Amino acid sequence: MSRQPPAPQPKIAMVIPCHNEASTIGTMVKQARKLLPDAEIVVCDNASDDATAAVAAKAGATVLHEARKGKGHAVRRLFYGVDADIYVMMDGDGTYDMAVLPKLLEQFRRERLAMLVGTRVETKQDCYRSNHRWGNQAFNLALRVLFGSRFCDVFSGYRIFSRGFVKSFATDSGGFTIESAMTVHALELRAACAEVPTAYGARPAGSVSKLSTWRDGLRILLYISALFARERPLACYGLLAGMLALLATGLFVPVLQTYLATGLVPRFPTLIVAGCMGLAAVVCVVAGVILQSIAHTRREAKQLACMAAQRF
Repeated sequence: MSRQPPAPQPKIAMVIPCHNEASTIGTMVKQARKLLPDAEIVVCDNASDDATAAVAAKAGATVLHEARKGKGHAVRRLFYGVDADIYVMMDGDGTYDMAVLPKLLEQFRRERLAMLVGTRVETKQDCYRSNHRWGNQAFNLALRVLFGSRFCDVFSGYRIFSRGFVKSFATDSGGFTIESAMTVHALELRAACAEVPTAYGARPAGSVSKLSTWRDGLRILLYISALFARERPLACYGLLAGMLALLATGLFVPVLQTYLATGLVPRFPTLIVAGCMGLAAVVCVVAGVILQSIAHTRREAKQLACMAAQRF
């Protein structure tokens, strides 16, 4: 009886988006090389002004370049430019616990997941800026309400993806909205996902956060709103229709009462506005139904693309 050949091992790639992380990226690449000696380590230099690219290359990483500034652009460049079976994504700021990576990968493969998120657990009190902490909680709640998300840390940059997830992920996100897009993509795929608590430390000396609390917070809020309209159009337009119908009713009832009492319609402009609002509510419902059908077709296409690209 002939011996069965050993099963091929999945190709693992660690992808690291970086902007001005020369002080930390070299240490990260060296540590990753020790933990995952067979993995391809790819750093995307995202329009850095320092020696990030040179330091990463010297440490042994393959370096890609993305001239458009923004984490989303860097992640998209990595996803499109790297071919692997399992993708490990990590920010280049040295705040995540890399020592648990083999354990996370073992769980990812054992449970055959599409995405595993390393949920951040602070090791020091000042790891988060206070505004970032409550902002993260607020957006977690928003995604839970709008999309039914059960993730506890949607903005974690420590993630592991399957090939199917990555190759079916198409987004226009250019900045820190990329994590929201990944979370919604996982929800739309109805993919098997998991969260694992991982230690999160303060930035080392010389590493500075690129996240602007108010500017990027507003961008994330607008992006989540746009995702809600695109992926849950019936709920979005149904909500708008309900508001318009409520306003139309509030304007129409007094006019109707006056007509029933006197037989006259002295506030004719109010009646016209109420009628227009009622018509707009009907249009919103029809638009929501049509767009929901399109969203359903798009969701099925994503699921098929995910299955077609999967190897393990």
